[in-house]
Amino acid sequence: MATVTPPWAYTLHLPHDPHAPGIARATLRTVLDAHGLSALAPTAELLASELLTNAHLHTTGPYALRLRTMEPGRLRVAVWDTDPKVPPGFETAGAVAPWDAEGGRGLHLVRACADAVGASVLGDLGASKGGKLLWAEC
Repeated sequence: MATVTPPWAYTLHLPHDPHAPGIARATLRTVLDAHGLSALAPTAELLASELLTNAHLHTTGPYALRLRTMEPGRLRVAVWDTDPKVPPGFETAGAVAPWDAEGGRGLHLVRACADAVGASVLGDLGASKGGKLLWAEC
């Protein structure tokens, strides 16, 4: 008899601290191992790393990592932060940074490695600060 795995979601709230992206990546690996999805870890960790680092570098407030199953064997990695501005080139293909630039390739890498990406701008939610949610699926 086949078993059905119920959908799950985890959210890790992070302070604006330089250790936070690494702690979030370690948590992601632990969650995927626990749910038998270790095969997704390399891609999911890359996606999370780029989104988390972007949140840390370009915002001053807290941020959060959310992991959620979409269907069997499929994962959505999302990062919320307090800045409502969606980075240019995230939802639609944009110009890639010059070859000698020291930054600006991370979100293009997310687009290239993810099966789907998206962004939601969140309005003022009362006690919540609004901001945005960037997500990628693998």
